[in-house]
Amino acid sequence: MPQQRSSAPAMVSSRREVRRGNGTRAPGRGLLAAVALCCLIGCDSGKSTTPGLVVYCAHDAVFAEDVLRDFERQTGIAVTVRYDSEATKSLGFVNMLIQEKANPQCDVFWNNELLGTCELHEQGVLAPYRGPGFERIPERFKDPDGHWTGFAARLRVYIVNTEKMAADEAALREKLEGQADLTRVAIAEPLFGTTLTQYTVLWSELGEDGLKNWHKDLHARGIREVKGNAATKNLVAEGACDFGFTDNDDYFVAKDAGKPVAQLPVRVAGKTICIPNSVAIIRGTPRIDAARKLVDYLLSAETELRLAKSESRQIPLGPVSSDQVPADVRPLVAWGAEGADLRPLLESRRAVVRWLKSEYLR
Repeated sequence: MPQQRSSAPAMVSSRREVRRGNGTRAPGRGLLAAVALCCLIGCDSGKSTTPGLVVYCAHDAVFAEDVLRDFERQTGIAVTVRYDSEATKSLGFVNMLIQEKANPQCDVFWNNELLGTCELHEQGVLAPYRGPGFERIPERFKDPDGHWTGFAARLRVYIVNTEKMAADEAALREKLEGQADLTRVAIAEPLFGTTLTQYTVLWSELGEDGLKNWHKDLHARGIREVKGNAATKNLVAEGACDFGFTDNDDYFVAKDAGKPVAQLPVRVAGKTICIPNSVAIIRGTPRIDAARKLVDYLLSAETELRLAKSESRQIPLGPVSSDQVPADVRPLVAWGAEGADLRPLLESRRAVVRWLKSEYLR
């Protein structure tokens, strides 16, 4: 099993250094980069003195960067951002925010794993806010008291190499549920990211023994477990695997690169796994007015459409003009409407994390 590793987020200024789609980083921009980095380093030793807002962001920097930069330009509110690693970002940020509860270093948390945000609410880390952005989001994608609100979702999908097999849901289920060798099937380690959400939904539907047996069976048949969804995408796109479990944003990276791939939704008990981004204000922030402005900006129709039109193809959750939604996102909107309600699954997530830690962090 993999060895234990640090889940501490990397410190990166949102305006100066961005993770590109191929995993490389663009160079910083001179003195401004140095100033931003110094501000971030200062956050670790005590209460932040950084002007503007400090945002922890688990959404990929390459997609979040321009959104936050435009917020700065439109409002005049400076934003300094911490991004995290591909493998550990959701769990790492959740743990950090809980540790910082008595002395918060963050003003707004932009998460891409809903159940981690629900955990923060349970731990008393989040402050309620129900503004105009809150009102436009459907009930099942938000906390009723406004401690967090979802937006711009993604789907758990199968990515299929169409030169290796047909993209057919029945064929995929037959292979996974039968006795076939799975050495040409890939999945990310389940302790982090959206694979953890998938495991949580399976735990809720199949029970503890059902999930553990499913996990054991896949590994007994040789499934290839990799470090993240991007690695899964790469294996399938290059033909080293026939199909794998990933998210729609990773699928589109391969599709846009001209790879022979198709996507189909992962379903559990007939439901898809639709995972919204979420935004929440950290309790105790001294910059509450600026934090609320950022929350409303992220929850706007304009931001949801912008993310739908980005390379990540996020799924709008609030009302938007259908003719403004890209053609390749429209099927995802329909699949997202069939999604399981994730809000009641926090206890299942906790149980899954405890089990997976005992398996992977020994």
